[in-house]
Amino acid sequence: MKSETFEYGIFFLLVISTTHGGPRWLKNSRFELNAKLISSLKRLLKMGDQDNSDTLSEGEMENRKVSETLTLSQFSSTVRAVVRIRQKYQAMKKRRMELVVSKTPFFSSSRSTSPKIFTFDGIVGDNSMTTSKKKKKKKARVLFPNNSSRRVPPTMERSRAKNCLVLLCVIVFLQVYNAIENLDDHVLKYDLEGLEKTLKREVFGQQEATEGLLGHLKDYLSTYVHSKPLVVSLLGPTGVGKSHLGRLLAQHFRSVVGEQLVMQYFVLHHCPSEGDLLLCSETLTSHVSEMVTRAEEEEKIPIFIFDEMEHMPGKLLDTVLALILTRENNEYLNAIYILISNLEHEEITKFVLHNSSSIAVSGRAHLSKELNPLLLNSLKKHHSLWLEADLLPLTLLEKSHVMECFIDEMSREGFYPDRSHVERLAEELPYFSVGEREFSRTGCKQVVAKVNLL
Repeated sequence: MKSETFEYGIFFLLVISTTHGGPRWLKNSRFELNAKLISSLKRLLKMGDQDNSDTLSEGEMENRKVSETLTLSQFSSTVRAVVRIRQKYQAMKKRRMELVVSKTPFFSSSRSTSPKIFTFDGIVGDNSMTTSKKKKKKKARVLFPNNSSRRVPPTMERSRAKNCLVLLCVIVFLQVYNAIENLDDHVLKYDLEGLEKTLKREVFGQQEATEGLLGHLKDYLSTYVHSKPLVVSLLGPTGVGKSHLGRLLAQHFRSVVGEQLVMQYFVLHHCPSEGDLLLCSETLTSHVSEMVTRAEEEEKIPIFIFDEMEHMPGKLLDTVLALILTRENNEYLNAIYILISNLEHEEITKFVLHNSSSIAVSGRAHLSKELNPLLLNSLKKHHSLWLEADLLPLTLLEKSHVMECFIDEMSREGFYPDRSHVERLAEELPYFSVGEREFSRTGCKQVVAKVNLL
């Protein structure tokens, strides 16, 4: 009875050794029994023999030996069966672990020496790992060309020349800004806006000529340093407003720069006799020199207005030309010369009458561009002085312009400018009739005489 108990105990130990929960000393490699297990089995068998020998007789001992041989053979077959079961279990376990490893990422399972039991915890953990992996934001990838190496671009050193360039630009900007401010100061000094208002109010029918004159004055008076004086020639028939425009200029500049820096020179008044040409020339030269010297001291620009230039002798024209021409040591560079004459008035009258239709369409500004070359060819034959001048022709006045002259003169004399009365007075003057347009032969020259008879 005890031997059977020992056999069952040994069998129980062998079964336990095939599981993961058995003691470590019962395990063997490659499914063979351990030396400790064999020694323990021998001890159990000896203990069983001693106990049986004390109680059993000799006959029973013989029978016991026979049964022992049968029991050992049965025990060895049992061990082989257990080993085969263990091998099949290990093979099934290995296949199961390979399936688990193939389904889970390699980094989720860590290798350990403890026995591995198949559970569903790994699968749940793996799913959480995959979901957390999906939530992670992918890092931005930098794509490089196939034939280029990955290298950090060299850091650009900031050049000092760039700072110098910026400083230079700032200096230039300040200089330009200062120059513009100085230009505005020069223009404001001569009150050209006030002159423009006066010319628009006092001069009739010569808008293109007055705008051209103001443009020349603004360009010249915007700065104090010049390479040549400004010379402007006002040309036109009788009564178109040449002398009136000269008087308005003289009046305005006397109020701006002073009486001593403005000169009005009338040829028939200042030099009536041809015998006094030498004296007139010397007097004109000394007077202009004094005015220019004074203007240099006061840092102003003088203005010289020569009227009735058609009556000026050639020797006096040479004197004026000598004052205008620039030389290396010329002191007459900062000056304005206004030359007023009715030279080539017949050419201007003929051109206006022949191009009256184009004047109505394109305006008088287009007319002066075509007329100036014709006038210059004729004027240079008279004297080379006009080659140095900018030509501003004053064209014929129409009937409407003459009526404006009547209204202005009647208002000055204190008469009420009745429209019907003005038209009646204007019809008394002679006109050139071209189609539906009427151009005055005498301009506004007889307007004052007509008003004085009222």
